[in-house]
Amino acid sequence: MLKPALATVALVLVSSTSFAATDPALDKVLRQLDAASVKFQSTEADVKDEFYEKVVRDTSTQTGSVYFLRSGDGMEMGLAIGQKRVRFKGGQGMLYDPSAAKKFTPFNTGQNQGKADSFLTLGFGGSGKDLERAWDVKLLGTEQISDGGQTVAVDKLALIPKDPGVKNTFTQVVIWIDPSRSVSLKQEYTTPEGDKRTVTYSHLRYNTKVDTKKYALPKS
Repeated sequence: MLKPALATVALVLVSSTSFAATDPALDKVLRQLDAASVKFQSTEADVKDEFYEKVVRDTSTQTGSVYFLRSGDGMEMGLAIGQKRVRFKGGQGMLYDPSAAKKFTPFNTGQNQGKADSFLTLGFGGSGKDLERAWDVKLLGTEQISDGGQTVAVDKLALIPKDPGVKNTFTQVVIWIDPSRSVSLKQEYTTPEGDKRTVTYSHLRYNTKVDTKKYALPKS
């Protein structure tokens, strides 16, 4: 995921107008998300990140796990994928990448609040109102996705970012979301260069206790 999304915490070309006011089916999904957001406490999931680089026509894949936890400081998040680790809490985040020259990279949502808000609305506790504030949204239909042997009905939403900074990173995003729990099972990001990142979440553990110790960053 993931680095562009995390440095700010997962695709059909659509118009840049807002669709919520004119599509009753979309409005129903967004209001379901409003209700589910209030009940959301946590989610932990296995994650698969596939990145397709258009120039070289090559796809790389990494796997790991991620959690989102609502706390007194807002939304807390941890990611362990490949050798990378990300922790976000209280408006402060840190990316650890042992392959980088600078292994620890801090990021502060106060400096990039619009980007952070946009990505924190993509399921995992985000409400319909949150989505509408950050994205122009279109409902593409309903699909069935398998999650750990169970079939889950999800709504497929196409999103265009309202924040210009986000649009410079991703021109469009599609999410497959379960509005009854406010959780995403799949997210697909397209960059201005035509690269594509697909993030799939599976074996979701919804509103269960999360062991955050396994997401701890190495000591610098």
